[in-house]
Amino acid sequence: MSEETKQHSKKKSFFKEWVEPFLIAAVVALFIRQFVVEAFKIPSGSMIPTLTIGDHLLVNKFIYGPRIPFTDSRFFSGAEPKRGDIIVFKFPEDESKNFIKRVVGVPGDKIEIRKGILLINDQPVPVTELNNDGDKGPGAGQASLWGRPRVLEERLGSVTHRIQYLRDQSGYDFGPVLVPKESVFVMGDNRDNSQDSRVWKFVKYDKILGKALIIYWSWDGNDGRWLRWERIGNLIK
Repeated sequence: MSEETKQHSKKKSFFKEWVEPFLIAAVVALFIRQFVVEAFKIPSGSMIPTLTIGDHLLVNKFIYGPRIPFTDSRFFSGAEPKRGDIIVFKFPEDESKNFIKRVVGVPGDKIEIRKGILLINDQPVPVTELNNDGDKGPGAGQASLWGRPRVLEERLGSVTHRIQYLRDQSGYDFGPVLVPKESVFVMGDNRDNSQDSRVWKFVKYDKILGKALIIYWSWDGNDGRWLRWERIGNLIK
């Protein structure tokens, strides 16, 4: 075998052993990120007590239908968002930002708040007051400028989850509003510390990026222990 042939064989072997697997892995990673799951970081406290600053999530991008890259169109329609889903979406007032909130109303729903009570289609959403001493999530039950938050368990459809209020809601009214087709009404679980559909109305289906799936990492440099081991691996609901 000539020297030139040996060199060519070495180059081919290097490409096959190192470059080719790397390229395949990169393509697979890009495919997964674009169509299946993507990481997302919680930047604010609007979803406390369910999610808090420092939580890192994986978002299911396939469930509502895979999106065509660089567009708001989908290859095909998947499941429709349901009440109780936590979704990531393009912020309606600045689509360069991604927001995360909980779906409260779906197309055709009448949403109203009377004296602090949330109603869907004129029916009060079931809530149960919780003992704040039992709250374990970061941010839940912590004192604020308005005193200790009220923590409640709320049921939206088949999803039971926690919400909190920082101030008295008995004088607060909103709506009613009717959710238009192919849109959802969203709210943060930190109900009176969340910019959501009560401010900027509805989220259209084609602006939804995916559904929050699991917390894969959580840390806080301000609480003296950095990693929140008890939150890692928690399914989001």
